[in-house]
Amino acid sequence: MLRKTALNAVHRALGAKMVDFGGWDMPVEYPAGGLLAEHKAVRSAVGLFDVSHMGDIQLASRHPPGAALAAVQHVAMNDASRLAIGQAQYSAMLYPEGTFVDDMIVHRLAEDDFLLVINAGTRSKDILWVQASVQQFDCVVNDQSDAYTQLAIQGPRAVDVIEKLADRGVRALKSYWFVRGTFCGLKDVLMARTGYTGEDGFEIYVPSDPKTSQEVWEAVLEAGREFEIRPCGLGARNTLRLEASLPLYGHEISETINVWEAGLDRFCKIDKGGFIGRDALVRAKRGGLMRTLVGLEMVDRGIARDGYRCFDEGGQEIGRVTSGSPSPTLEKNIALAYVPPLLAAVGTTLYVEIRSQKYRARVIPTPFYRRAGRKEPQPVEAS
Repeated sequence: MLRKTALNAVHRALGAKMVDFGGWDMPVEYPAGGLLAEHKAVRSAVGLFDVSHMGDIQLASRHPPGAALAAVQHVAMNDASRLAIGQAQYSAMLYPEGTFVDDMIVHRLAEDDFLLVINAGTRSKDILWVQASVQQFDCVVNDQSDAYTQLAIQGPRAVDVIEKLADRGVRALKSYWFVRGTFCGLKDVLMARTGYTGEDGFEIYVPSDPKTSQEVWEAVLEAGREFEIRPCGLGARNTLRLEASLPLYGHEISETINVWEAGLDRFCKIDKGGFIGRDALVRAKRGGLMRTLVGLEMVDRGIARDGYRCFDEGGQEIGRVTSGSPSPTLEKNIALAYVPPLLAAVGTTLYVEIRSQKYRARVIPTPFYRRAGRKEPQPVEAS
């Protein structure tokens, strides 16, 4: 049986098209405009997503102080010791082989109290992995996944919506920082300036009971009415994150792909000390890359979809598309794919097999889309 978020009945009442997403009954799009209108609303104004299917793991020390930080450092590739209280960072849990258990956002709630936000489809696996991996540390591992309804309010007008509902200033909050405060009359709500769309935005954590969740959902839509807010489904979430070249587990990252291949070097702090997967990554770096992730723009008329095969000029198969779609913002067909490093230079012509025919594509820089004023988008999952 499919799992349901506390807002499931709300989505159905709105006429959303529902799909099985990692074992969850989730809205893919809503009838008033569909995916295209939802995507454009996030790029130009503001959109509201239900992302309550995401997982949440809390690590807190028992005794002595420092155990939770040590545990996070052991299971995560980024350096959580750099976080101030109220700050978050993109990171990932790795297998000993240096490949991905999952990517995540690490939030430092207190000096020795952390919240790891993980993907929905890997939630059960991730929780078991953390529990097994931190047994030597004197800390508590709490699965908080069902405690929250998580709303993502995304787009250039997101801050305007949040300001109308929060009791404290959020406009000055920096990207990848969070505060606790009153939101829609609810106390001690975590409000994080994070997201998975390539736009400015916030993720809000409220109690997961259906009545409260519906009241907050409706309050956000009412507050955003003057900014033409739209409820958005997983379809727009996917096209938005693809334009921003943000990785999705099972596509750009998986148990068979390592950190260097995925191009996530800047989030992997080899010099911080030991962590699961570190030794394998050191060896892999010495050995050199066999494949690397690139951005593709279709030259011929065709859409490169997930899993399609890629070929070189000589007709040799050289890789596969990990994610592909038309880009509503750029009005062209784009894709991410793994190819050999020798074929990864910008401007290289490759071919994508679509229904047994080969269509020309060109390697182009990523991210495909970068919002004005943002130098480097953070990869974040969130699905």
